Amino acid sequence: MLIMPVAVIVGYSLTSSDGIWSHLASTVLGTYVKNSLWLMAGVAVGTTLLGVTGAWLVAMCEFPGRKIFEWALLLPLAMPAYIIAYTYTGMLDTSGPVQSWLRDIGGWQYGEYWFPAIRSLGGAIIMLSLVLYPYVYLLTRAAFVGQSICVLDVSRTLGSGPWRSFFKVALPLARPAIAAGLALALMETLADYGTVKYYGVSTFTTGIFRTWYGLDSLAGAAQLASVLLGFVILVIVLERLSRRRMRYHATSQRHQAIRRHSLRGRHRVLAVLFCLTTVTLGFLLPAGQLLSWAIQTAAETINPGFFKLIVNSVGLAATAAVLASVLALWFGYQRRTSNTPTVRLAGNLIGMGYAIPGMVIAVGVIIPLAWFDNTLDQWLRTQFNFSTGLLLSGTVVALILAYTVRFLAVALQSVDAGLQKITPAMDEAAQLHGYSNLQTLRRVHIPLLKGSLLTAVLLVFVDVLKELPATLILRPFNFNTLAVRAFELASDERLADSATAALTIVLAGIVPVILLSRSITLSRHERTA
Repeated sequence: MLIMPVAVIVGYSLTSSDGIWSHLASTVLGTYVKNSLWLMAGVAVGTTLLGVTGAWLVAMCEFPGRKIFEWALLLPLAMPAYIIAYTYTGMLDTSGPVQSWLRDIGGWQYGEYWFPAIRSLGGAIIMLSLVLYPYVYLLTRAAFVGQSICVLDVSRTLGSGPWRSFFKVALPLARPAIAAGLALALMETLADYGTVKYYGVSTFTTGIFRTWYGLDSLAGAAQLASVLLGFVILVIVLERLSRRRMRYHATSQRHQAIRRHSLRGRHRVLAVLFCLTTVTLGFLLPAGQLLSWAIQTAAETINPGFFKLIVNSVGLAATAAVLASVLALWFGYQRRTSNTPTVRLAGNLIGMGYAIPGMVIAVGVIIPLAWFDNTLDQWLRTQFNFSTGLLLSGTVVALILAYTVRFLAVALQSVDAGLQKITPAMDEAAQLHGYSNLQTLRRVHIPLLKGSLLTAVLLVFVDVLKELPATLILRPFNFNTLAVRAFELASDERLADSATAALTIVLAGIVPVILLSRSITLSRHERTA
């Protein structure tokens, strides 16, 4: 069930055709490829610069506000890309406050001055970079924090200053973490739909949606989804290749307290300005604008319909989060007790779900579920003159399945990290007392995994709240969520009205972000204790 969407996409794209593919290949496919490559290249540069620089400053340097920036630099992770895109458009577009202020002070009319177009490929690159750099920052900071101080001390004794040590020692050692974070950011870039759709940038996700609903071609959408899946696999392969020499990066396992380099003069000012500007542009400014709009429109937007959106969103997110966490616990424990090649292969396959865009998973889910519904309905009509209607496709079942496939890897990673901290001696002691594997899991591991399970539930919960493409395609009729409502209102240029739903999503994402930051800091303290 969990690998079904990918298998269906590949099989359906190879065996089904309605003549649309040749039209797509000769007209828009080149544009999709070109825009996707430019988008990936721009986001790669932006996220690497912001993420690596911020990680080094807070991990290895001392300057005013460092402890605050340590977790604040992760806050943009709570801001979905499509929401920050709507917010900056409202501020920087022709009718927004920034250009209105420029016209007022300059006495200009529209067209008499130059202002960069926010709704463009460059604008999409900036928006995605501002909210995706935390993936690089998170893993790179963990790598810097986890590095042994011994190798840096050796570099200093050989005459290297702090910056030379960074470029010659610390940065190469952190390269696998940087590559992994960059791969996550690029996969999220390929999966984005709301930002590129709103900014008018034609990519594979917009093409899939347009082909399915505009041209009414499920086969063409599946074929485009296969090409997009190929892009994702390419990113994964390149990331794995970048880590193939990771065994040569071994350092001393002795960890000491980090002796941070105290910045002075202009270096101190530049460090504070860099971190403050990054946090302001990525979170504080758009969150402040959303809050202002939400206050202005509260009387119109906060109504029974809004609370129904919250119930729908929370219900879906909670169900998917609990289901994914239970499955992650089961799979993780199976790998611990029976680490056979088959179990490892199954774990790797289900762990790929997060790398697959929601749009692709949605296409892979709807094809088999629609086939099942139609086949069953036709058989019952023939045999009993009775119609079942839509039992699976077009219901919350399809949504829950898509969410579970997409985000199970997030829960599995958290559970695996918790299981690795439990010594195998506890399993052996439980066996000596006559406990079965299931009893050991229930009485020993689950109590020790409460923190990891809570983290898994929170992370999946927030990811489901933010998920837009799969929800747009698979939601039942007359069923909306906060993400869909914010997208619909923003698409109708009702940016202020969309702020309440958008701000609710952002606020829900802050708690897991802070928990992630604390877990990185505590991991270093545990090793140096």
